[in-house]
Amino acid sequence: MASLQAHIGALLVRARLKHKLHGLRDIATVRELWITPPYPIPPGIRVTPGHAGAIPGEWVEGSGAQATLLYLHGGGYFACSPKTHRPITCAFARAGFRVFAPEYRLAPEHVFPAALDDAYAAYRALLAEAPAENIVVAGDSAGGGLSVALMLRSKKVPPPAAAALFSAWTDLAATGDSLLDNNHSCAMFHGEDIGPSARIYLGDADPRNPLASPLYANLENLPPLLIHVGADEVLRDDSTRLAARARAAGVRVELKIWPVVPHAWQLAGALMPEARQSVNEAAAFLLEAAAAPRAAKLVANR
Repeated sequence: MASLQAHIGALLVRARLKHKLHGLRDIATVRELWITPPYPIPPGIRVTPGHAGAIPGEWVEGSGAQATLLYLHGGGYFACSPKTHRPITCAFARAGFRVFAPEYRLAPEHVFPAALDDAYAAYRALLAEAPAENIVVAGDSAGGGLSVALMLRSKKVPPPAAAALFSAWTDLAATGDSLLDNNHSCAMFHGEDIGPSARIYLGDADPRNPLASPLYANLENLPPLLIHVGADEVLRDDSTRLAARARAAGVRVELKIWPVVPHAWQLAGALMPEARQSVNEAAAFLLEAAAAPRAAKLVANR
């Protein structure tokens, strides 16, 4: 059963954003919608501007980090930044991760595959600092799709230990039934806007290019995936179909569909218990995956 806070959060998102985003094509106006008061950094957490290789971003760290997390923010590939997603990256840092959130290039100034190139460069830089089995990836919305695309692009280098995907946008061809079925129930988006919005990032690229829309990719050999999505989202089927295809390809998948919550509700940790629970479940999943190789080595060396 969804919490009262989830119901209130969905209503607030609907009132603030849904009508403003509908049919909106002015990128500057969309970006302004995501400008919020600075997120208060929790005690014990450090946020430091920095780089992973040549890619700028933020390092978000607490004490006693057990793994490195590459966090890819959402925003449709044309909005948001590491700063807007500090509620999530700080929560992961408190859970035991050293987090790098890259400020990847945004469309329309930089179309596909610019964001993927930057995510890949950041991941390669992290590999120079830590073994792949101690690195995990996570992302929300566009950042969730970008996380899967990164792992597909990275097949010539060691994969991360696992990935967590929140409300992932994996089908830029916009073919899911939930675009229509959830058009009224979704607190944030209208289904008919998803395809045109994808064009801002795609430019002239094929929307079924697997590195833009990983739903259409060969998903074999991906690391374990945790996938969380809201039952009422127009993007629900981007997650459910990805989970089904990944499982069919032999990938370990944990899929959880949450009632009532709005798109990328993990950003609302100060309001919704579901947001805190989702991040905590993702953190436990990722830490378990990162710890498994170390545990196996200890057993082998006995």
